[in-house]
Amino acid sequence: MSPAARLALVDPADAALSIVAQCQLLKVARSTLYYRPVPVSAEDLTLMRRMDELHLAYPFYGSRRLTAALRRDGWPVNRKRVKRLMQVMALETIYQKPNTSRSHPDHKVYPYLLRGLAIERANQVWCADITYIPMAKGFVYLVAVMDWFSRRVLAWRMSISLDTSFCVEALQEALERHGQPDIFNTDQGVQFTSTDFVAELEARGVRVSMDGKGRYLDNIFIERLWRSLKYEEVFIRAYGSVAEARRSIGGWLAFYNDERPHQALSYRTPREVFETAACVYVDNASASLRCAHALPTYTQAQQQEERVLTEV
Repeated sequence: MSPAARLALVDPADAALSIVAQCQLLKVARSTLYYRPVPVSAEDLTLMRRMDELHLAYPFYGSRRLTAALRRDGWPVNRKRVKRLMQVMALETIYQKPNTSRSHPDHKVYPYLLRGLAIERANQVWCADITYIPMAKGFVYLVAVMDWFSRRVLAWRMSISLDTSFCVEALQEALERHGQPDIFNTDQGVQFTSTDFVAELEARGVRVSMDGKGRYLDNIFIERLWRSLKYEEVFIRAYGSVAEARRSIGGWLAFYNDERPHQALSYRTPREVFETAACVYVDNASASLRCAHALPTYTQAQQQEERVLTEV
């Protein structure tokens, strides 16, 4: 159970147990019960929106280059402020860098299992990732679970915080609705290395794979999804509430899955490829699927997506 979920169990009106005793039993700090987050300023929200745009255009920019680019745009910012907001937004640059940030010390980090792997069918490899979604006033986080072969978004959730629970809920929905993959790939974020998230996979015998530090190209297809989502939906909106953001983004994701043809899928939709691939694989005829659909190999598709993502 997440700290936020445990905190919700504290009952100030309980006559038998004091608040101190309840917090000790639930293993949460009493101070968090009274904490009220300071709202992000309007200036920071505007700055974060610009940082998100720059990150999509130049995903290899770290805090130094982002600071320089923002200053050229007229923002009087220093690197300390940019680094702080990058952490709030969960932004990661693409280059391999020294391991200066650590996952939770109690969380196991798994090896990357996809290098050189031929991905030839639906439900062979799934992945998940989190992105920052700006609104007119405030922001939210979006997590998505995707099938690599078909690029279909299998489940998604929004949250106002980077809590683990919304990631676990998205994973559970994907597993309940679409079966399970052989391998599940994520980055090394604490949400995905958490005991709750990994336990859902290991209980079903799913092999866990994790990207290298700072290697967003290890999870390239879902990064391509974020790019399309931001330019085609998020950046042309100004969501007035979380409910509006959820409704509008949900509509775009339905369009992405069911109507938007993908060049890498021979101009088929992710849903068409996922459902046909899953059906054919059950009939043990995956070779005929590859011939019939004339899909590019995983290596070719990855190279194509990498070119798109690194265009400047």
